[in-house]
Amino acid sequence: MPEVTSYQPGTPCWIDLMVPDQRAALDFYSGLFGWEEAAGPPVTGGYVMCTLKGKPVAGVMSAESVGEEAPPPTVWTTYFCSADAQATSEAVSRAGGTVLLPVMDVMDLGRMLVATDPLGTVFGVWQPLAFPGAGLVNEVSTLVWNELNTTDREAASAFYAEALGLESVPMEGAEDYFALSVNGRTVGGLQPLRAGMPPEVPPHWLVYFAVGDVDRSAAKLSAAGGTVLRPPYDMVAGRMSVVRDPQGASFALIAPKPMR
Repeated sequence: MPEVTSYQPGTPCWIDLMVPDQRAALDFYSGLFGWEEAAGPPVTGGYVMCTLKGKPVAGVMSAESVGEEAPPPTVWTTYFCSADAQATSEAVSRAGGTVLLPVMDVMDLGRMLVATDPLGTVFGVWQPLAFPGAGLVNEVSTLVWNELNTTDREAASAFYAEALGLESVPMEGAEDYFALSVNGRTVGGLQPLRAGMPPEVPPHWLVYFAVGDVDRSAAKLSAAGGTVLRPPYDMVAGRMSVVRDPQGASFALIAPKPMR
């Protein structure tokens, strides 16, 4: 079901975006997906929760609120559900990852951390308390897929298995593509960085948003100042396009094929 009230540990459960211009980002994604915004209390540092049909779907935060001299990269961050953030932090370190932001409490909502895998890919971990994560997924204008693009498939597979309990298995009908699963349920994908991709593109988690018409959404994004990195094309799961918002955050648009 699209509406979600809980996630199994290891499942992607939330995404957020840190940008130089928060207002511009909120306007852009509102125009593209019809999201509405709900600002948190001052203690959240200006963090804004984006909603659709009254359900939380993503977060947007100003990079200025971090207070670092060098602003962080403008990217969508994928968060994985954890039953115990501290235990997951320790598992990340044992598996060769690096904890960038140690476990911290987020009011009564949950506990979180941010880390990198051994290949430098950034991801987050969320231990839900009052807030389980995205309340609406797998429908138009919401998160539908999380994909790891990595320089070393075997090393990445071993890390996420040990740190988050994610099993990596070849995906039927998709060459050199692997499904990530939790207790036998597919929750994401993994693939080597595409041949021909610029060398400056680091390993990364790519978020996919479902749309009704990829070509129309890509054109709309372009008209709003975004960039189409890979024009709409047909693939095994549907029709998709890889794009970038006006501030540099990449993501994918997909019109998924109906589930059998």
